[in-house]
Amino acid sequence: MSAKHDHHEHHSNDHEHHHGHAHHHDHSNVDTTSRAFAVGIALNLTFVIIEIGFGIYADSLSLLADAGHNFSDVIGLIAAWGAMVLARRLPSPRFTYGLRSTTILAALANAMLLLIAVGGISWEAIRRFTEPMAVNEPIMVWVALVGVVVNVATALMLMKGHKDDLNLRGAFLHMVADAAVSVGVALAGLGMMFTGWLWLDPAISLLIAAVIFIGTWGLFKQSLKLALHAVPDAIDPARIETYLRSLPQVSEVHDLHIWGMSTTENALTVHLVTPDGHPGDAFLDEIAEELEHHFQISHATFQIELGDHEIMCRLAPAEVV
Repeated sequence: MSAKHDHHEHHSNDHEHHHGHAHHHDHSNVDTTSRAFAVGIALNLTFVIIEIGFGIYADSLSLLADAGHNFSDVIGLIAAWGAMVLARRLPSPRFTYGLRSTTILAALANAMLLLIAVGGISWEAIRRFTEPMAVNEPIMVWVALVGVVVNVATALMLMKGHKDDLNLRGAFLHMVADAAVSVGVALAGLGMMFTGWLWLDPAISLLIAAVIFIGTWGLFKQSLKLALHAVPDAIDPARIETYLRSLPQVSEVHDLHIWGMSTTENALTVHLVTPDGHPGDAFLDEIAEELEHHFQISHATFQIELGDHEIMCRLAPAEVV
């Protein structure tokens, strides 16, 4: 005999009701973030067009490379925004979790785009060490400085919530990385104006590529782990298991699974053995409350077993999934 309990009482329709921990979202926050994405995309797309024009005019390969990198931002911003909108879709008979995990895919896509951009910048920089080119430095500096303003403005708009949401963090990091690239292009232009050292351009590009790579690697690892249903970094599964085992009615805990439904919401399933009989709905509700308040689990499902020695749970062994 087993019973299953889904803890839905504390979810609003959009599943954005979180009590007492860092993942609290409300509609005003979502609306301001949507506005930030819309303005950011418009600003960056306009800047890419300007940068391509001036890059061709000034014969500046670094401006054209930066324009290509900035275009990857626009794609990244669209992916992150689209995922945030899709994550609010209600569940359907086919997509029973809704489309929450698109936020994980967008964070992963953003990280991969950044890593590809790093490769592109590095390749171009190494090539330019062997073939230094004269460029129109003043135009290069001014356009790069406009890029700094555009990217910093977009990053500031996305700053709210980026610590808690990996998807937003991906978009935020993308903007910060771009601002760094533009600063580098401006510095290279200034250095070339005053010294005539053409190698400054590729040297600073390589330095920026290294900085972006270090910042992106963590995002890539985290989003890849979430995509593979790993336990989110902020959650300690051993603590949760210890808590469940400590409950007086529970004699055994097995088949514990914890994963991220999105970049902000976590789910858990577990089998609890209660030899004295079914502990009742109030008991299950209390555990769900505790898991939400103290362990950041917003969606918990429990299977109750009575520990009949004649019938062993087929999922009890640790190696069975």
